Parts: sequence; C-alpha cells; structure tokens
Amino acid sequence: MKIKHVLIIFLIGFLINSIGALLKITHLSFGPFSGNAVLVMGSFFESAGILLLLYKLLTGPKFKKFLNW
Repeated sequence: MKIKHVLIIFLIGFLINSIGALLKITHLSFGPFSGNAVLVMGSFFESAGILLLLYKLLTGPKFKKFLNW
C-alpha cells in the first residue's frame, strides 16, 4: 500500500467526520445514520489512516537505515 492510499483513507475519515459534525449540530439523521454514528465511522477511518501511516513509516527502508547509524 502506498502512502497516497493511506492519506486518501485519512481524508475520507476527515470528510465523514465533518459530515457527522454537521449532522450533530443540526440534529438531523438519515435513517440509522445519526450524527453520533457518522462521527464514530469517521473516527474509525481517521484512526486506521494514522495507524497505517505509522506502520508504513516505521517499516520503510530509510527508517531502518536511520536506526542502524
């Protein structure tokens, strides 16, 4: 997985969180998707993006080379 894919996952989470905040502020819900549920989904995507980015950075060859100095 490339870093651009990880950033896309994070940005999708950011957009979902923004929509969830808007739903929460306006007290709207679309079927089972209330503001709380959408915020949880967005937070999950953001957390997954951050964890994948950390994994990608820590397992890269430049980081391993840096640790061996």
